[in-house]
Amino acid sequence: TEIGKLNFYKPDFKKFPSLALAYEAGRTGGTMPAELNAANEVAVEMFLNKKISFVQIPQIVEKVMSEHNPEFYPDLNEINRIDSWARNKAGEIK
Repeated sequence: TEIGKLNFYKPDFKKFPSLALAYEAGRTGGTMPAELNAANEVAVEMFLNKKISFVQIPQIVEKVMSEHNPEFYPDLNEINRIDSWARNKAGEIK
């Protein structure tokens, strides 16, 4: 029943580059968060299948994000198209 002490620190974006990418996607908005999620899912799957190293996950996501032009106010079809594009693009990067 006793929680103890909680300490909160400023995020270390150098130590956690994926966190920096998530903040960037959130600030950008539009389809960028969906694109980040799709690219991340593919990169994590490649890592789990031992095709890439752990540190390559944010590198792949960042590369896909840099090639994405976010759409604002997309409909579901557009979000699905972006999701597929990001998954394919992430799968091409090694």
